[in-house]
Amino acid sequence: MALHTDITLRNKVIYSIFVRNYSKEGTFQKVQEDLDRIKSLGVDIIWLMPIHPVGKKHRKGSLGSPYAISDYRAVNPEFGTMEDFKALVDAIHDKGMKCIIDVVYNHTSPDSWLQANHPEWFYRKADGSFGNHVGDWWDVIDLDYNASHDLWDYQIETLQMWAKMVDGFRCDVAPLVPLQFWLEARRRVAEVNPDCLWLSESVEPEFIRYLRSEGLWASSDSEIFQAFDMAYDYNIFGDFTKALTGEGTLTAYLDKVNGQESIYPANYVKLRCLENHDRARAAAIIPDERALRNWTAYMYFLKGITMIYNGQEVCCEARPSLFDKDTIVWNTGKDLSALLRKLYEIKQDPLLTDSAFEVKELGNDVIWAEHRKGKARLVGLFASKGQPCVVRANVPDGRYVNLIDGKVVVAEQGLVTMAGEPVIIRIEA
Repeated sequence: MALHTDITLRNKVIYSIFVRNYSKEGTFQKVQEDLDRIKSLGVDIIWLMPIHPVGKKHRKGSLGSPYAISDYRAVNPEFGTMEDFKALVDAIHDKGMKCIIDVVYNHTSPDSWLQANHPEWFYRKADGSFGNHVGDWWDVIDLDYNASHDLWDYQIETLQMWAKMVDGFRCDVAPLVPLQFWLEARRRVAEVNPDCLWLSESVEPEFIRYLRSEGLWASSDSEIFQAFDMAYDYNIFGDFTKALTGEGTLTAYLDKVNGQESIYPANYVKLRCLENHDRARAAAIIPDERALRNWTAYMYFLKGITMIYNGQEVCCEARPSLFDKDTIVWNTGKDLSALLRKLYEIKQDPLLTDSAFEVKELGNDVIWAEHRKGKARLVGLFASKGQPCVVRANVPDGRYVNLIDGKVVVAEQGLVTMAGEPVIIRIEA
Protein backbone atom coordinates (compact mmCIF):
# COMPACT_ATOMS: atom_id res chain seq x y z
CA MET A 1 0.00 0.00 0.00
CA ALA A 2 1.19 3.52 -0.65
CA LEU A 3 2.58 4.59 2.72
CA HIS A 4 0.44 7.70 3.12
CA THR A 5 -2.85 6.46 1.67
CA ASP A 6 -5.79 8.09 3.44
CA ILE A 7 -8.07 5.36 4.81
CA THR A 8 -11.06 7.71 4.71
CA LEU A 9 -11.20 6.60 1.06
CA ARG A 10 -13.12 3.66 2.57
CA ASN A 11 -16.01 6.07 3.18
CA LYS A 12 -16.10 7.23 -0.44
CA VAL A 13 -18.10 6.27 -3.53
CA ILE A 14 -16.86 6.37 -7.13
CA TYR A 15 -19.20 6.79 -10.08
CA SER A 16 -17.82 5.43 -13.37
CA ILE A 17 -18.87 7.11 -16.64
CA PHE A 18 -18.39 5.97 -20.24
CA VAL A 19 -18.92 9.32 -21.97
CA ARG A 20 -19.69 7.87 -25.41
CA ASN A 21 -22.70 5.89 -24.24
CA TYR A 22 -23.78 7.94 -21.23
CA SER A 23 -26.13 9.99 -23.40
CA LYS A 24 -27.46 10.07 -26.94
CA GLU A 25 -25.06 12.93 -27.67
CA GLY A 26 -22.10 11.23 -25.96
CA THR A 27 -20.42 14.47 -24.93
CA PHE A 28 -18.71 16.06 -21.94
CA GLN A 29 -21.47 18.67 -21.92
CA LYS A 30 -24.24 16.10 -21.42
CA VAL A 31 -22.36 14.60 -18.49
CA GLN A 32 -21.98 18.06 -17.00
CA GLU A 33 -25.73 18.62 -17.23
CA ASP A 34 -26.33 15.50 -15.10
CA LEU A 35 -23.91 16.25 -12.26
CA ASP A 36 -26.58 17.26 -9.76
CA ARG A 37 -28.32 13.90 -10.14
CA ILE A 38 -25.02 12.02 -9.83
CA LYS A 39 -24.02 14.01 -6.75
CA SER A 40 -27.42 13.29 -5.16
CA LEU A 41 -26.70 9.53 -5.24
CA GLY A 42 -23.90 10.05 -2.75
CA VAL A 43 -20.85 10.29 -5.00
CA ASP A 44 -17.43 11.64 -4.05
CA ILE A 45 -15.35 10.80 -7.13
CA ILE A 46 -16.28 10.64 -10.80
CA TRP A 47 -14.13 8.34 -12.90
CA LEU A 48 -14.23 9.13 -16.60
CA MET A 49 -13.32 6.15 -18.74
CA PRO A 50 -10.75 7.04 -21.45
CA ILE A 51 -11.30 10.55 -22.75
CA HIS A 52 -8.62 10.39 -25.45
CA PRO A 53 -8.90 9.95 -29.24
CA VAL A 54 -9.41 6.37 -30.43
CA GLY A 55 -7.19 4.91 -33.14
CA LYS A 56 -8.60 4.05 -36.56
CA LYS A 57 -6.36 1.12 -37.50
CA HIS A 58 -7.63 -2.35 -36.53
CA ARG A 59 -10.66 -0.90 -34.79
CA LYS A 60 -13.04 -3.21 -33.03
CA GLY A 61 -16.64 -2.37 -33.92
CA SER A 62 -17.66 0.84 -35.65
CA LEU A 63 -16.11 3.32 -33.20
CA GLY A 64 -13.29 1.34 -31.61
CA SER A 65 -12.40 0.62 -28.02
CA PRO A 66 -11.73 3.65 -25.82
CA TYR A 67 -8.74 1.62 -24.57
CA ALA A 68 -7.10 1.76 -28.03
CA ILE A 69 -5.77 5.29 -27.57
CA SER A 70 -4.06 7.25 -30.33
CA ASP A 71 -2.90 10.31 -28.37
CA TYR A 72 -2.46 10.48 -24.60
CA ARG A 73 -2.29 14.28 -24.59
CA ALA A 74 -5.53 15.06 -26.45
CA VAL A 75 -9.26 14.52 -25.91
CA ASN A 76 -11.61 12.56 -28.15
CA PRO A 77 -13.21 15.15 -30.49
CA GLU A 78 -16.41 13.08 -30.44
CA PHE A 79 -16.77 14.07 -26.78
CA GLY A 80 -15.94 17.76 -27.25
CA THR A 81 -12.95 20.04 -27.03
CA MET A 82 -10.25 20.35 -24.39
CA GLU A 83 -12.12 23.42 -23.13
CA ASP A 84 -15.28 21.34 -22.83
CA PHE A 85 -13.35 18.80 -20.79
CA LYS A 86 -11.92 21.46 -18.50
CA ALA A 87 -15.40 22.91 -18.03
CA LEU A 88 -16.68 19.48 -16.99
CA VAL A 89 -13.86 19.02 -14.47
CA ASP A 90 -14.45 22.51 -13.08
CA ALA A 91 -18.16 21.73 -12.69
CA ILE A 92 -17.36 18.45 -10.92
CA HIS A 93 -15.15 20.38 -8.51
CA ASP A 94 -17.83 23.03 -8.01
CA LYS A 95 -20.22 20.26 -6.92
CA GLY A 96 -17.73 19.13 -4.27
CA MET A 97 -16.64 16.00 -6.12
CA LYS A 98 -13.28 14.88 -7.49
CA CYS A 99 -12.50 13.69 -11.01
CA ILE A 100 -10.15 10.89 -12.03
CA ILE A 101 -9.41 9.79 -15.59
CA ASP A 102 -8.34 6.52 -17.17
CA VAL A 103 -4.64 5.92 -17.83
CA VAL A 104 -3.97 3.18 -20.40
CA TYR A 105 -0.21 2.75 -20.37
CA ASN A 106 0.27 -0.90 -21.34
CA HIS A 107 -0.59 -0.32 -24.99
CA THR A 108 -1.73 2.15 -27.66
CA SER A 109 -3.63 1.91 -30.91
CA PRO A 110 -1.46 0.69 -33.83
CA ASP A 111 -1.66 4.17 -35.40
CA SER A 112 -0.91 6.18 -32.27
CA TRP A 113 1.18 9.34 -32.10
CA LEU A 114 3.77 7.41 -30.10
CA GLN A 115 4.00 4.65 -32.69
CA ALA A 116 4.52 7.19 -35.47
CA ASN A 117 7.09 9.24 -33.55
CA HIS A 118 8.78 6.67 -31.32
CA PRO A 119 8.44 3.20 -32.83
CA GLU A 120 11.51 2.16 -30.83
CA TRP A 121 9.42 2.28 -27.64
CA PHE A 122 7.19 -0.64 -28.66
CA TYR A 123 7.29 -4.41 -28.26
CA ARG A 124 8.20 -6.32 -31.41
CA LYS A 125 7.30 -9.86 -32.32
CA ALA A 126 9.89 -12.34 -33.56
CA ASP A 127 9.36 -11.18 -37.15
CA GLY A 128 10.00 -7.56 -36.16
CA SER A 129 6.37 -6.41 -36.46
CA PHE A 130 4.43 -4.62 -33.76
CA GLY A 131 2.23 -6.78 -31.58
CA ASN A 132 0.84 -7.45 -28.14
CA HIS A 133 1.10 -10.14 -25.52
CA VAL A 134 -2.64 -10.79 -25.12
CA GLY A 135 -4.16 -12.43 -28.17
CA ASP A 136 -7.69 -11.03 -28.12
CA TRP A 137 -6.41 -7.45 -27.77
CA TRP A 138 -5.67 -7.36 -31.49
CA ASP A 139 -6.68 -3.70 -31.79
CA VAL A 140 -3.65 -2.49 -29.77
CA ILE A 141 0.14 -2.78 -29.70
CA ASP A 142 2.15 -3.05 -26.50
CA LEU A 143 4.66 -0.55 -25.19
CA ASP A 144 8.06 -1.83 -24.04
CA TYR A 145 9.12 -0.14 -20.80
CA ASN A 146 12.54 -1.80 -21.03
CA ALA A 147 13.27 -0.05 -24.31
CA SER A 148 14.21 3.39 -22.99
CA HIS A 149 13.78 5.56 -19.92
CA ASP A 150 12.76 8.26 -22.38
CA LEU A 151 9.42 6.44 -22.62
CA TRP A 152 9.07 6.70 -18.83
CA ASP A 153 9.76 10.42 -18.98
CA TYR A 154 7.19 11.00 -21.73
CA GLN A 155 4.50 9.03 -19.93
CA ILE A 156 5.16 10.69 -16.56
CA GLU A 157 5.25 14.18 -18.10
CA THR A 158 1.85 13.34 -19.62
CA LEU A 159 0.53 12.39 -16.19
CA GLN A 160 1.89 15.63 -14.77
CA MET A 161 0.04 17.55 -17.48
CA TRP A 162 -3.29 15.94 -16.59
CA ALA A 163 -2.64 16.04 -12.83
CA LYS A 164 -2.78 19.83 -13.00
CA MET A 165 -6.44 19.47 -14.11
CA VAL A 166 -7.79 16.29 -12.47
CA ASP A 167 -7.55 14.66 -9.06
CA GLY A 168 -6.16 11.28 -9.93
CA PHE A 169 -5.94 8.29 -12.21
CA ARG A 170 -7.51 4.89 -12.69
CA CYS A 171 -4.72 2.87 -14.31
CA ASP A 172 -5.77 0.18 -16.77
CA VAL A 173 -4.15 -3.26 -16.27
CA ALA A 174 -1.56 -1.55 -14.08
CA PRO A 175 0.14 -4.84 -13.07
CA LEU A 176 1.34 -5.29 -16.67
CA VAL A 177 3.42 -2.11 -16.45
CA PRO A 178 6.60 -2.35 -14.32
CA LEU A 179 6.05 -1.52 -10.66
CA GLN A 180 9.16 0.68 -10.64
CA PHE A 181 7.54 2.86 -13.31
CA TRP A 182 4.47 3.43 -11.13
CA LEU A 183 6.62 4.21 -8.10
CA GLU A 184 8.55 6.83 -10.05
CA ALA A 185 5.36 8.18 -11.62
CA ARG A 186 3.71 8.61 -8.22
CA ARG A 187 6.74 10.43 -6.84
CA ARG A 188 7.03 12.81 -9.79
CA VAL A 189 3.29 13.48 -10.14
CA ALA A 190 3.24 14.46 -6.46
CA GLU A 191 5.48 17.38 -7.42
CA VAL A 192 2.54 18.97 -9.25
CA ASN A 193 -0.37 17.38 -7.34
CA PRO A 194 0.56 16.00 -3.92
CA ASP A 195 -3.03 14.83 -3.30
CA CYS A 196 -3.29 12.79 -6.49
CA LEU A 197 -5.37 9.60 -6.14
CA TRP A 198 -4.13 6.33 -7.66
CA LEU A 199 -6.49 3.44 -8.48
CA SER A 200 -5.09 0.25 -9.99
CA GLU A 201 -7.09 -2.09 -12.15
CA SER A 202 -5.34 -5.12 -10.70
CA VAL A 203 -5.88 -8.42 -12.49
CA GLU A 204 -7.12 -11.92 -11.77
CA PRO A 205 -4.76 -14.48 -10.19
CA GLU A 206 -5.17 -16.75 -13.22
CA PHE A 207 -4.04 -13.95 -15.54
CA ILE A 208 -1.01 -13.22 -13.35
CA ARG A 209 0.01 -16.88 -13.41
CA TYR A 210 -0.42 -17.03 -17.19
CA LEU A 211 1.66 -13.90 -17.81
CA ARG A 212 4.42 -15.05 -15.49
CA SER A 213 4.48 -18.44 -17.20
CA GLU A 214 5.16 -16.56 -20.43
CA GLY A 215 8.07 -14.73 -18.82
CA LEU A 216 6.19 -11.43 -18.62
CA TRP A 217 5.92 -8.88 -15.81
CA ALA A 218 2.76 -9.09 -13.73
CA SER A 219 2.46 -7.48 -10.29
CA SER A 220 0.38 -9.11 -7.59
CA ASP A 221 -1.99 -6.97 -5.53
CA SER A 222 0.49 -7.03 -2.66
CA GLU A 223 3.11 -5.49 -4.95
CA ILE A 224 0.80 -3.00 -6.66
CA PHE A 225 -0.31 -1.59 -3.30
CA GLN A 226 3.21 -0.18 -2.89
CA ALA A 227 2.40 2.47 -5.50
CA PHE A 228 -1.40 2.69 -5.50
CA ASP A 229 -3.97 3.91 -2.99
CA MET A 230 -6.69 1.58 -4.21
CA ALA A 231 -6.87 -1.65 -6.19
CA TYR A 232 -9.60 -3.65 -7.85
CA ASP A 233 -11.12 -6.64 -6.07
CA TYR A 234 -10.28 -8.99 -8.93
CA ASN A 235 -8.28 -11.34 -6.73
CA ILE A 236 -11.64 -12.57 -5.35
CA PHE A 237 -14.15 -11.38 -7.98
CA GLY A 238 -14.16 -14.80 -9.61
CA ASP A 239 -15.14 -16.38 -6.30
CA PHE A 240 -17.98 -13.83 -5.98
CA THR A 241 -19.28 -14.74 -9.44
CA LYS A 242 -19.05 -18.47 -8.70
CA ALA A 243 -21.02 -17.98 -5.49
CA LEU A 244 -23.80 -16.35 -7.52
CA THR A 245 -23.88 -19.02 -10.23
CA GLY A 246 -23.56 -22.01 -7.89
CA GLU A 247 -20.18 -23.01 -9.34
CA GLY A 248 -18.72 -22.16 -5.94
CA THR A 249 -20.03 -21.63 -2.45
CA LEU A 250 -20.86 -18.49 -0.54
CA THR A 251 -18.59 -19.61 2.30
CA ALA A 252 -15.62 -20.08 -0.04
CA TYR A 253 -16.07 -16.56 -1.35
CA LEU A 254 -16.44 -15.04 2.13
CA ASP A 255 -13.30 -16.85 3.27
CA LYS A 256 -11.42 -14.99 0.53
CA VAL A 257 -12.86 -11.67 1.77
CA ASN A 258 -11.63 -12.42 5.28
CA GLY A 259 -8.23 -13.35 3.91
CA GLN A 260 -7.74 -9.81 2.64
CA GLU A 261 -7.58 -8.57 6.22
CA SER A 262 -4.30 -10.41 6.77
CA ILE A 263 -2.50 -10.37 3.41
CA TYR A 264 -2.58 -6.59 2.80
CA PRO A 265 -1.24 -3.67 4.84
CA ALA A 266 -3.51 -2.24 7.53
CA ASN A 267 -4.44 0.76 5.36
CA TYR A 268 -5.45 -1.24 2.28
CA VAL A 269 -8.36 0.09 0.22
CA LYS A 270 -10.10 -2.33 -2.13
CA LEU A 271 -12.50 -1.18 -4.85
CA ARG A 272 -15.83 -2.91 -4.16
CA CYS A 273 -18.32 -3.23 -7.01
CA LEU A 274 -21.02 -5.52 -8.33
CA GLU A 275 -20.35 -4.58 -11.94
CA ASN A 276 -18.12 -2.52 -14.22
CA HIS A 277 -17.56 -1.98 -17.93
CA ASP A 278 -15.80 -5.37 -18.27
CA ARG A 279 -18.26 -7.44 -16.25
CA ALA A 280 -21.92 -8.39 -16.55
CA ARG A 281 -24.51 -6.02 -15.17
CA ALA A 282 -25.53 -6.80 -11.59
CA ALA A 283 -29.22 -6.71 -12.51
CA ALA A 284 -28.55 -9.37 -15.16
CA ILE A 285 -26.74 -11.82 -12.89
CA ILE A 286 -28.88 -11.03 -9.82
CA PRO A 287 -32.37 -10.79 -11.38
CA ASP A 288 -34.28 -11.00 -8.10
CA GLU A 289 -34.84 -7.41 -6.96
CA ARG A 290 -34.65 -8.15 -3.24
CA ALA A 291 -31.46 -10.14 -3.71
CA LEU A 292 -30.02 -7.25 -5.73
CA ARG A 293 -30.82 -4.81 -2.91
CA ASN A 294 -29.07 -7.11 -0.44
CA TRP A 295 -25.94 -7.48 -2.56
CA THR A 296 -25.88 -3.73 -3.17
CA ALA A 297 -26.04 -3.03 0.56
CA TYR A 298 -23.39 -5.67 1.22
CA MET A 299 -20.98 -4.07 -1.26
CA TYR A 300 -21.37 -0.70 0.44
CA PHE A 301 -20.81 -2.34 3.85
CA LEU A 302 -17.56 -4.06 2.88
CA LYS A 303 -14.30 -2.47 3.98
CA GLY A 304 -13.21 -0.45 0.95
CA ILE A 305 -14.28 2.19 -1.55
CA THR A 306 -17.54 1.50 -3.41
CA MET A 307 -18.04 1.94 -7.15
CA ILE A 308 -21.24 2.47 -9.13
CA TYR A 309 -21.12 1.91 -12.91
CA ASN A 310 -23.31 4.33 -14.86
CA GLY A 311 -26.79 2.85 -15.24
CA GLN A 312 -26.45 0.54 -12.25
CA GLU A 313 -28.70 2.85 -10.24
CA VAL A 314 -31.62 2.09 -12.58
CA CYS A 315 -30.88 -1.64 -12.76
CA CYS A 316 -29.72 -1.69 -16.39
CA GLU A 317 -29.30 -5.28 -17.54
CA ALA A 318 -27.44 -4.60 -20.80
CA ARG A 319 -23.77 -3.68 -20.57
CA PRO A 320 -22.98 -0.95 -23.14
CA SER A 321 -20.70 -2.04 -25.97
CA LEU A 322 -17.17 -0.70 -25.75
CA PHE A 323 -16.86 -0.65 -29.52
CA ASP A 324 -20.06 0.94 -30.85
CA LYS A 325 -22.62 3.61 -30.05
CA ASP A 326 -24.84 1.88 -27.50
CA THR A 327 -26.55 4.48 -25.33
CA ILE A 328 -27.57 3.51 -21.81
CA VAL A 329 -31.32 3.00 -21.43
CA TRP A 330 -32.21 5.13 -18.42
CA ASN A 331 -36.00 4.61 -18.36
CA THR A 332 -36.02 1.05 -17.05
CA GLY A 333 -38.88 1.61 -14.64
CA LYS A 334 -36.60 0.66 -11.75
CA ASP A 335 -34.59 2.91 -9.47
CA LEU A 336 -32.18 2.16 -6.63
CA SER A 337 -31.27 5.82 -6.10
CA ALA A 338 -33.01 6.13 -2.72
CA LEU A 339 -31.27 3.00 -1.45
CA LEU A 340 -27.88 4.26 -2.66
CA ARG A 341 -28.40 7.57 -0.89
CA LYS A 342 -29.23 5.83 2.39
CA LEU A 343 -26.27 3.46 2.05
CA TYR A 344 -24.00 6.44 1.43
CA GLU A 345 -25.16 7.96 4.72
CA ILE A 346 -24.32 4.73 6.53
CA LYS A 347 -20.97 4.55 4.74
CA GLN A 348 -19.88 7.78 6.47
CA ASP A 349 -19.82 6.01 9.85
CA PRO A 350 -16.27 6.11 11.33
CA LEU A 351 -16.47 2.36 11.97
CA LEU A 352 -16.37 1.81 8.20
CA THR A 353 -13.15 3.83 8.09
CA ASP A 354 -11.13 1.93 10.66
CA SER A 355 -12.27 -1.34 12.21
CA ALA A 356 -11.68 -5.02 12.61
CA PHE A 357 -13.81 -6.54 9.85
CA GLU A 358 -15.20 -10.04 9.39
CA VAL A 359 -17.77 -11.82 7.24
CA LYS A 360 -19.29 -15.31 7.38
CA GLU A 361 -22.29 -17.31 6.18
CA LEU A 362 -24.99 -17.90 8.78
CA GLY A 363 -26.98 -20.45 6.80
CA ASN A 364 -30.13 -19.80 4.74
CA ASP A 365 -27.80 -17.98 2.30
CA VAL A 366 -27.44 -15.06 4.72
CA ILE A 367 -24.18 -13.11 4.97
CA TRP A 368 -23.22 -11.78 8.40
CA ALA A 369 -20.69 -8.92 8.37
CA GLU A 370 -19.30 -6.88 11.23
CA HIS A 371 -17.19 -3.77 11.71
CA ARG A 372 -15.89 -3.65 15.29
CA LYS A 373 -13.73 -1.19 17.19
CA GLY A 374 -13.60 -1.31 20.96
CA LYS A 375 -17.15 -1.82 22.18
CA ALA A 376 -18.75 -0.31 19.09
CA ARG A 377 -20.16 -2.65 16.45
CA LEU A 378 -21.95 -2.29 13.14
CA VAL A 379 -23.51 -5.56 12.05
CA GLY A 380 -24.93 -6.28 8.61
CA LEU A 381 -27.24 -9.17 7.68
CA PHE A 382 -27.69 -9.68 3.96
CA ALA A 383 -30.05 -12.23 2.43
CA SER A 384 -28.05 -13.14 -0.66
CA LYS A 385 -31.09 -14.69 -2.35
CA GLY A 386 -33.61 -12.18 -0.99
CA GLN A 387 -35.58 -14.81 0.90
CA PRO A 388 -37.31 -14.30 4.29
CA CYS A 389 -35.77 -16.47 6.98
CA VAL A 390 -34.73 -16.81 10.61
CA VAL A 391 -31.02 -16.86 11.39
CA ARG A 392 -28.93 -17.35 14.50
CA ALA A 393 -26.77 -14.23 14.62
CA ASN A 394 -24.12 -12.96 17.00
CA VAL A 395 -26.42 -10.19 18.23
CA PRO A 396 -27.46 -9.60 21.85
CA ASP A 397 -31.17 -9.94 22.47
CA GLY A 398 -33.01 -6.66 22.08
CA ARG A 399 -34.76 -4.29 19.69
CA TYR A 400 -32.67 -2.51 17.07
CA VAL A 401 -33.32 -0.01 14.31
CA ASN A 402 -32.42 -1.06 10.78
CA LEU A 403 -30.29 1.87 9.60
CA ILE A 404 -31.36 1.23 6.01
CA ASP A 405 -35.15 1.50 6.29
CA GLY A 406 -35.80 2.56 9.91
CA LYS A 407 -37.74 -0.61 10.75
CA VAL A 408 -37.40 -2.43 14.07
CA VAL A 409 -35.26 -5.58 14.12
CA VAL A 410 -35.84 -7.95 17.05
CA ALA A 411 -33.19 -10.34 18.34
CA GLU A 412 -34.56 -12.95 20.75
CA GLN A 413 -32.71 -15.96 22.13
CA GLY A 414 -30.01 -15.31 19.57
CA LEU A 415 -32.43 -15.47 16.63
CA VAL A 416 -33.19 -12.69 14.14
CA THR A 417 -36.12 -12.79 11.74
CA MET A 418 -35.36 -11.35 8.31
CA ALA A 419 -37.99 -10.27 5.80
CA GLY A 420 -35.62 -10.78 2.89
CA GLU A 421 -34.36 -7.18 2.93
CA PRO A 422 -30.85 -6.07 3.98
CA VAL A 423 -30.31 -5.14 7.64
CA ILE A 424 -27.62 -2.97 9.21
CA ILE A 425 -27.75 -2.33 12.95
CA ARG A 426 -25.56 -0.62 15.51
CA ILE A 427 -24.66 -2.39 18.74
CA GLU A 428 -23.15 -0.55 21.68
CA ALA A 429 -21.91 -3.15 24.16
